[in-house]
Amino acid sequence: MKKILVVAACLVLALSGLAFAGVAKDNTGCGLGAMVFENKADGSSVSQAFQATTNGTSGNQTFGISSGTSECKQPASFVQNEQLKSFVRSNMDNLAKETAQGRGESLDTLAELMQIAPSQKDRFIANLQANFSSIYSSPKVELADVVDGIVAASKIS
Repeated sequence: MKKILVVAACLVLALSGLAFAGVAKDNTGCGLGAMVFENKADGSSVSQAFQATTNGTSGNQTFGISSGTSECKQPASFVQNEQLKSFVRSNMDNLAKETAQGRGESLDTLAELMQIAPSQKDRFIANLQANFSSIYSSPKVELADVVDGIVAASKIS
């Protein structure tokens, strides 16, 4: 009986390997496991399990996705968010001053960075000015709160 179960299990693994041949990287994603087992992976369930386990236990898949390394592609919105955070961090004081005034070079750059259509730029800046007190809620406001406030105020209806 034990031999029959072992043979059946091997048969199931072999057949599942045929069914998924060539899709190992699609199923396991990017990361160390996909890189280490890439040339050795035959698309079987076992090799995919090793790839996925290595990706998961090494903890590098999330780093790869956020940094664009380990054969991972960085999401476009992530890149845009990082550029936005970097710009706001570097221009926090100017943005606060110009948001209060409702005009300025930093606000123009911010609108461009956020891909606000030129026809909507004035409305975007007006929304920021109208929401100044919620974006800059205190003198010690945190970067993340400012970015969240700008994004919320940028929802042009």
